[in-house]
Amino acid sequence: MSHPRHWTLGVKLALVATPFVVLALLSIALTLWVSWQLDGGAAAVNEAGRMRMQTYRMSLSIGTGALDALPGQAAEFERSLTLLRHGDYERPLFVPWDDAARQQFAVVEDAWQRFRRDWIAAAPAAGDGLPAHAAAFVADIDTLVAGIERQMARWTAMLHLLQMAMMGFAVVGSAVLLYAGYLFVLEPVGRLKLATERLQRGDFSARVDRMTSDEFGTLAECFNGMAEHLQSMYRDLEGKVAAKTSELEEKRERLEALYDVTALVAKATSLGELASGFAERVRRVARADGVALRWSDEANERFLLLAAEGLPASMADGEQCLRAGDCGCGNLKPADGVRVIPIEQANSLALRHCGQAGYATLVSIPVRLHERLMGEVDLLYHAQIRLSGAERSLLEALAAHLAGAMENLRLNALEREAAVAQERTFIARELHDSIAQSLAFLKIQVQLMRDALDAGDAPRAARVLAEIDAGVRESYGDVRELLVHFRTRSQGEDIEPALHTTLRKFEHQSGLKASMQVQGQGMPLSPDLQIQVLHIVQEALSNVRKHAHATRVWLDVVQQPQWRFEVRDDGVGFAPEHAGSDETHVGLRIMAERAARIGAALDVVSTPERGTSIVLTLPPPASPPAPEPPQREAAAAGIAAE
Repeated sequence: MSHPRHWTLGVKLALVATPFVVLALLSIALTLWVSWQLDGGAAAVNEAGRMRMQTYRMSLSIGTGALDALPGQAAEFERSLTLLRHGDYERPLFVPWDDAARQQFAVVEDAWQRFRRDWIAAAPAAGDGLPAHAAAFVADIDTLVAGIERQMARWTAMLHLLQMAMMGFAVVGSAVLLYAGYLFVLEPVGRLKLATERLQRGDFSARVDRMTSDEFGTLAECFNGMAEHLQSMYRDLEGKVAAKTSELEEKRERLEALYDVTALVAKATSLGELASGFAERVRRVARADGVALRWSDEANERFLLLAAEGLPASMADGEQCLRAGDCGCGNLKPADGVRVIPIEQANSLALRHCGQAGYATLVSIPVRLHERLMGEVDLLYHAQIRLSGAERSLLEALAAHLAGAMENLRLNALEREAAVAQERTFIARELHDSIAQSLAFLKIQVQLMRDALDAGDAPRAARVLAEIDAGVRESYGDVRELLVHFRTRSQGEDIEPALHTTLRKFEHQSGLKASMQVQGQGMPLSPDLQIQVLHIVQEALSNVRKHAHATRVWLDVVQQPQWRFEVRDDGVGFAPEHAGSDETHVGLRIMAERAARIGAALDVVSTPERGTSIVLTLPPPASPPAPEPPQREAAAAGIAAE
């Protein structure tokens, strides 16, 4: 049984175009060959014309007696004759030989031999007969040139004929190819176009007759199959639309559930609120009959019931705290995902509460955060159920939201604890830097008051009493400032007058001479930064007053290229490695903490018996100081309320 030959569109077009392509290539090859012959013949005509010129030059040299040039001119003529005889196919240059051309070339060679023998080799003294001989020789050369030109004329006529034939081939080939294109391409495309327009108008019965066995025939078959498929799809389109609508509704419900849980996570402020709200929402989303949200300890040995929805009271009371492995709940393994556990009352002691409550299926959803098991959500159903992949992924996503929310609540609690601890530390610093120093001064003044009273020195007692009154007023001002602003009394002024005030206060309290030197002009310090600098300088001066036993104190301030404050004294000094051995001397530690708080560097240089230097270097202006914690105002308000 023979199968019909199936010709593809490419084969058909190739069969139609191949003869014309072959003829075109042959014509082009012949045209190139004739052009090459014409180029060689034209070069040969030029070379023969040079031979005529060379003949006249030799005749002129013989006639004028310039016989020295004759050998060179004869050699040049010989080269031209040899070039015509053998040709030069690289230029190209060659004579289009035929019988007449060969005979005439032999005549020219014989005439050259005679001319050379009679006029070049013999070198006659007289030139009688030379013009006639030269003219005859040139006439032979002209005859050769004429023969070459006749041959070139024939080649030119052949070239024109080939060009006309190529034009004819082009016209005929174009017409044949156009007809073949219409027959094999345009007509099938037109039929497909008409069928497509019918399909666009809603006529799903449109079909294309398969007229050929090429690609368009295959395309027509595919079009018919597509039209039939569209027709069948259109028949049950309503069912598919309903199915898609149901699927979209399900996805909308999932997104709504995720948004609802996200909103709960964002607004929940306590663990109880978060747990009860999540249990309510996950029950509604999963359409469960009951929900239990359990939280695990660090070792995953106990599971605490945080919230329950729809569970009987007896079951909720009996499962407040479960040990791992005692029940199907709280029996998770590290790699477990969402589990669907059938409840069989006959042999399931681990699920006895669920069975007694009439539940048939338990769905356990692990709550994990960064591969750490934090608890589980249990969904209980009275019927046997199965979960699809989309439902599993939704429940896992909700559990992940719950884990993240509970972790955020834990971190927020830790942050609040850290803020409270930070505020306590801050208040301790403020008390040490302000009230504690004033109280120490008052303690000294009270002792002086006792001494004055014991000695009966009334004027001295009056002076000490005035000092005590000033100290009490200053302490009262410090307390009010701590309660209201947590600031030193800079009164909005620049750092330089505030430092002068601090030094005058130090001189008054200690009786030591203090001087200040300021160099350069820098950018003003921000109020918060200025407060910290003043506290550090006050603490350094307080240490000098308490421990240095100095007679003189200097404060050097450099404003450019960055702020630098140095407190120097001529006291007893100390060994820096033993500076922290006495825990009661917390001044250096507090100064270091304040410097770190504003990103500054604090250097302590001290030598026993040669004084101490404390250098505070602020960061460059491009690095702003760390902001004060936002809890400060709240803490201040709380203290003021008390």
